[in-house]
Amino acid sequence: MGVAESPALEVQGVTKRFGDVLANEDVGLRVERGRIHALLGENGAGKSTLVNIIFGLYQADTGEVRRNGEVLNLNGPRDAIAHQIGMVHQHFQLVPVLSVAENVVLGDEPTRHGVVDLDRAAAVVRELSERFGLDIDPKSIVEDLPIGIQQRVEILRALYREVDILILDEPTAVLTPQETNHLLNVLRGLADTGVAVVFITHKLREVMAVADEITVMRRGRVVGHTVPADTDESDLASMMVGRPVELRLKRTPASPGDEMLTIADLVVDDDRQTRALNGINLDIRAGEVVGVAGVEGNGQRELVEAVTGLRGVVSGSIILDGEEITGRSPRQISTMGVAHIPEDREKFGLIGAHTVADNMVLNRYHHRPYSRHGIRRPAAVDDEATRLVEEFDVRPPNIAAMVATLSGGNKQKVVAAREFSHDSKVMVAAQPTRGIDIGNIEFIHRRLIEYRDAGMAILLVSAELDEVLGVSDRVAVIYGGRIVSCEPAEGIDRDRVGRLMLSGADG
Repeated sequence: MGVAESPALEVQGVTKRFGDVLANEDVGLRVERGRIHALLGENGAGKSTLVNIIFGLYQADTGEVRRNGEVLNLNGPRDAIAHQIGMVHQHFQLVPVLSVAENVVLGDEPTRHGVVDLDRAAAVVRELSERFGLDIDPKSIVEDLPIGIQQRVEILRALYREVDILILDEPTAVLTPQETNHLLNVLRGLADTGVAVVFITHKLREVMAVADEITVMRRGRVVGHTVPADTDESDLASMMVGRPVELRLKRTPASPGDEMLTIADLVVDDDRQTRALNGINLDIRAGEVVGVAGVEGNGQRELVEAVTGLRGVVSGSIILDGEEITGRSPRQISTMGVAHIPEDREKFGLIGAHTVADNMVLNRYHHRPYSRHGIRRPAAVDDEATRLVEEFDVRPPNIAAMVATLSGGNKQKVVAAREFSHDSKVMVAAQPTRGIDIGNIEFIHRRLIEYRDAGMAILLVSAELDEVLGVSDRVAVIYGGRIVSCEPAEGIDRDRVGRLMLSGADG
């Protein structure tokens, strides 16, 4: 009997602590040549820590990383690259002002007579691009490229270094459906040439579409290993969370009422005084969710900030239930009936050094019953906080805990509890489930629908297309600072939405 061939990559008994936090505990992973291995888990499950150890960014406290059976001593990414291990990070590591070719060869440039040979670099990049179906002009400047093309540049950087193990960390986080499909095809092509691909994600649809094998992590440990033929999205979600999860949101059709929020000919500039919104028109009725889909950077943030008073308006109007709110302060707009779950909960939604109780009344502390004659009434604050902690299942259920000590999902619950508890007419929910686990995503989605059914008008802005399509009653697509489509979510063509997100046109 022959000796079994060693896998391309093997991790054995890896444990890693950061202070008192156990990020990885006795983790094992085996990745075969020519296979796509999905590493699945929620935020905080330990996936990124593990691959950062494999890539040499972190060193394990205990355990081994092997390549083709050889134990590796990885003291940095240079060591990993020397062993033909490449990584495409979630946040790209590109130099925006350089060309594609310059970025690809950076640090390992071809030279001629002691001078960098950019023509040779461009030729090599063009050959790699054509061989792997990446379709990139080597002379393009990176900052001028769409996000999906920039990601291809990152993959080319790894291929230029002749990696045979390629790790991708959440590679589809900001891609359109078309860009995602192209990436998955590229990964399959790489695997077919013998490359071992490690694909980190939390998107179950993609795992089932492309993975040959699946390893699931939860709370720093491996809790399951399977193949797509033996599982489904529901089983994988249950493994990730440790309990059954309702993946498909159950809801009745909306019964929209009167127009509650009207945005007319809205023009807004970004922080660089460049036009971000170019005459946006959108209306939302009581009792409906209108979701805004689009590639990030097309005006979504400026739209949210204009509606909530965080950003000034160049021209146009925002009408709340018949009353102009354009140019009002955030406090005035909140008092008039606009609730807001902000995109950046740490910056705009919470004060980490204050208690859960304080944060539950953060924008109402000056109102009765929480204060009287300018004096805070702690008992009233604590009563409201206790009620909301119970209703929104904030864990731990301790209103005296500092918000900074809570998990991301529970921080988001504090923000949602506070904002939903207002007697508001409109909810502006910006990336409401970013960075939180499946169980808490399920919870937030249910709450959005409950408040919709109670008559609230909800503006949902999310980079997750599945979220927009799954929660919304109407879907508006934003491109280049304009709404290029707005139609009922029922029966909507996902691929058509993707085309609109990518180019602003259906075709």
